[in-house]
Amino acid sequence: MNKSSKPIKDHLLDFLDYCEVEKGLRNNTQQNYKKYLEKFFYWLDQTKNNSLLPHQLTSEHIWAYRLFLSRQPSPATGKLLSKGTQNYYLIALRAFLAYFVAKDILSLPPGKITLPKADKSQKTIKFLSLEQISKLLASVEPKDAISMRDRAILESFFSTGLRIAELVALNLEQFNSLKDKKDMELGVIGKGGKPRVVYFSERALGFIKKYLEIRNDIKHVNTKALFINFRDKKDDVDARLTSRSIERMVKKYALLSGVPIFTTPHTLRHSYATDLLNQGVDLRSIQEFLGHSNIATTQIYTHVTNKRLRDIHHQFHSDPDKK
Repeated sequence: MNKSSKPIKDHLLDFLDYCEVEKGLRNNTQQNYKKYLEKFFYWLDQTKNNSLLPHQLTSEHIWAYRLFLSRQPSPATGKLLSKGTQNYYLIALRAFLAYFVAKDILSLPPGKITLPKADKSQKTIKFLSLEQISKLLASVEPKDAISMRDRAILESFFSTGLRIAELVALNLEQFNSLKDKKDMELGVIGKGGKPRVVYFSERALGFIKKYLEIRNDIKHVNTKALFINFRDKKDDVDARLTSRSIERMVKKYALLSGVPIFTTPHTLRHSYATDLLNQGVDLRSIQEFLGHSNIATTQIYTHVTNKRLRDIHHQFHSDPDKK
């Protein structure tokens, strides 16, 4: 193992290159690592440890950083960071230390960073009822290119359970032959490079077809994207709609429709899975629909049916003392 003469923060770009080339991580994952590590670099700066070298990092530094995270308010809510959110920052730092090990750079072993257990009381998912989904969709009146695109996006989220990054990555060529199709199945590459098939309903596909009729009449030379930003008029601009733009769009229609303010693209994914579960689909199938590597991830949805199953039990299970 060699001692590096570069401060810890100066290894960031090399770490991201390592994530891309040797670990094969997607760009979204790399950007998340970068975002979470920048919090650590900020802490180094605030504690006058900017020039700290990898081999100088100690368990005491890690403990002090963890205290810093536990006392940090969330920019979005003003509340202290949850245990789950703190874990994201620590996982990124642990991956950074694992990079040092892989490159024979002397540093604190990644195993020295243990993750706090998340508060189980916070482990509930937020989803919309079918009535709320209907209100959300109906709030988009498809009268022009932008509103038609937005309706197609919302319909696609609820029909497929796509993650936002997966929807952003959809390309026009994947929808070339829609003319005679009533519904459609499509292969996508999900989180961690895991392939799966998603299903577009007749209704969702209908709105995509209408959107494409408008989309194909507008010149966007340098984009292969399915969903585009119509406000970008320059030929040299990649007009692919961004995740942030889609998040803002969903929030706008949530406010218009009066559905809960917490509604995000991921809420629609949760709503998709919850509806499948309520219709009697088994967890293993839902795991495949969502592209979860581990069934334990899918089991967060079981709480949704707990009350329904309890009511069924009370209604139909016999009491031996009652004749």
